[in-house]
Amino acid sequence: MNPEVITLAQQLIQKPSFTPDDAGCQPLLMNRMSGQGFQGHHHRFGEVDNVLIWHGDKPGPCLLFLGHTDVVPVGDESDWTHPPLSGLVEDGLLHGRGAADMKGSVAAMVLAIEKFVGEHKNHPGKVAIMLTSDEEGEAADGIRQFMPMMAKDHHFDYCLVGEPSSTELVGDTVRVGRRGSLHVNMVIEGKQGHVAYPHLAENPVFTAAPFLTEVAQYVWDQGNEDFPPTSFQVSNIHAGTGAANVIPGRLHITANFRYSPESSQTSLAKQLKGLLDKHGFDYQLDWALSGEPFHCKNDTFKTALKKAIQRFSDVEPEFNTQGGTSDGRFVAPLGIATMELGPINKTIHQVNECVPVKQLLQLENIYLDLIKRLLLS
Repeated sequence: MNPEVITLAQQLIQKPSFTPDDAGCQPLLMNRMSGQGFQGHHHRFGEVDNVLIWHGDKPGPCLLFLGHTDVVPVGDESDWTHPPLSGLVEDGLLHGRGAADMKGSVAAMVLAIEKFVGEHKNHPGKVAIMLTSDEEGEAADGIRQFMPMMAKDHHFDYCLVGEPSSTELVGDTVRVGRRGSLHVNMVIEGKQGHVAYPHLAENPVFTAAPFLTEVAQYVWDQGNEDFPPTSFQVSNIHAGTGAANVIPGRLHITANFRYSPESSQTSLAKQLKGLLDKHGFDYQLDWALSGEPFHCKNDTFKTALKKAIQRFSDVEPEFNTQGGTSDGRFVAPLGIATMELGPINKTIHQVNECVPVKQLLQLENIYLDLIKRLLLS
């Protein structure tokens, strides 16, 4: 017989909650927890479901667990060894889309919260879990909107995101922050013409080449003790009409900054414009901020999580800020100390996604121990 955390994870995996469809995951959890004195608030933005489930309203520390019920598509199911929505347990592994990212974490969070409340019904402070079905997509109608709405009535001191942060063993890596993500679409103007008469045209591919060489080597900032220097990467580049005998009239470049707290949207925009002006381009820029950087420096939170990890995983956690973005970027700006801890991330978004059963049991214990250290100490 499977442990309860595995049974719950299986129930979630078996629901086809491909972004932005929650597919009944959140109602399952709300119904499960409602009979234990929990309160819940559900709100739907467009096609996205969001829920906050909490327990406690007394003075004291308040801890929020943050997760998502949506998953990425499975692709060709014939490529999977086991059906991707089966939640099959075999050879000590829980298989299925979302096992690691992040229905396994959600199950561990829920079980930890339930056990804590069962043992300490009159606990101080508040413990809660917030979930969205819009983390793997554009993240426009999920935590970005839901968290500010809930923050009007709910105060939280700490937030732990269940993203799969670990690399080899549970707890060996904890994210104490994330870099910011800033997208920019650039259009560099040239002059269209016939390839046989280049003197009558201006090829923006050639005129932009020195700029691209310079921007690839440009130092935007030096980073700091926890963040690497800001990086700039071109993700797409396009020019031309598709005809072989036409010099393109404009060059389209899509790029992204992954930036440290030593930079800002304003400083990066100023520096990029300076480089473009230096080369004398006629250009247009279109910016899109995906998320600002955040950095947890709360020693109480970090110490409590470190001790919980050491107790149940017997590893020395590394605190770092690597990886992409997470929904923590919508929580930390509200002044909430935010970190991330989840299972190993080797198979996330891959065919045959899976997670060791042992790790989810460890996570449940770590999460439960963390709650006790923060709310009862």
